[in-house]
Amino acid sequence: MSDRHQLPGTVRQRHETALGLRTSVLEAGPADREEAVVFIHGHPGSSRDWADLVATVGEFARAVAFDLPGFGKADKPRDWDYGIGSYGIFTAALLDQLGVRRAHLVMHDLGGGAGLLWAASHPQQFASAVVIGTGVLIDYKWHPAAAAWRMPLIGEAIIATTNRRTFHALMRRLNPRLPEWFIEQLWEDYDFASRRAALKMYRASPPTGFERLADVFRPLDRPALALWGRHDPFVPAVQAQRQRRSFPRAEVVLLDAGHWAWIEQPDSARQHITAFLQPIVGGAAGGHQ
Repeated sequence: MSDRHQLPGTVRQRHETALGLRTSVLEAGPADREEAVVFIHGHPGSSRDWADLVATVGEFARAVAFDLPGFGKADKPRDWDYGIGSYGIFTAALLDQLGVRRAHLVMHDLGGGAGLLWAASHPQQFASAVVIGTGVLIDYKWHPAAAAWRMPLIGEAIIATTNRRTFHALMRRLNPRLPEWFIEQLWEDYDFASRRAALKMYRASPPTGFERLADVFRPLDRPALALWGRHDPFVPAVQAQRQRRSFPRAEVVLLDAGHWAWIEQPDSARQHITAFLQPIVGGAAGGHQ
């Protein structure tokens, strides 16, 4: 893993604007290709979460990661609608801005909602999916932390009292395999405006309702990889197998990890993700059989 303060040398960083919102974009590989592997981070998090994987995938494809509004170095306006639907619309606008006409999505947590809403509305451009602690969740209920954020006054108290010490302590307790450097990186990208955005996101995004997307994706039968941590405290590993209801050919891989499986088991995750993507990037729509 690269040092948290330095991007891999092959990764380029720039800023783009979509829907009037400025965001940070990381990219590797040929910038002029219309086909790309698109990484979408979760909460908490930013495009920096993907830096090493962007560098790896950039060796054989165009790889792109970006900050969702409210997170990382993206704009964080108080009056923006931070619901999942708005994140899907932003993703569509940004991919158009970047000239991405065919996308292989690699998604985590909140990024799954943004990416899958884009995919459902752009089926011909949607090539494949890697879902990590996210996806079309079936019979899912909010984890205790999310449920607390959704409660009036309690959510406000949480964002007001969270500091570096309490954040590190909570992350170590819930994800004991997560390295300290990454917890600190998450904290660096998680200022008060980001916590305020997350509060609005949780309150505007019910845990159910996405199940119907299974009926959209199943007939498309896109290639998919469900890469999960066996010890994920937020999205139980049972959801990995349930991804086959949306992606019938999905490969399911469980790693000895928590919610950020590719950070906790970087070598294994990198091998599985590259082995999945390399045969299908540049192929016909719908991927390999």
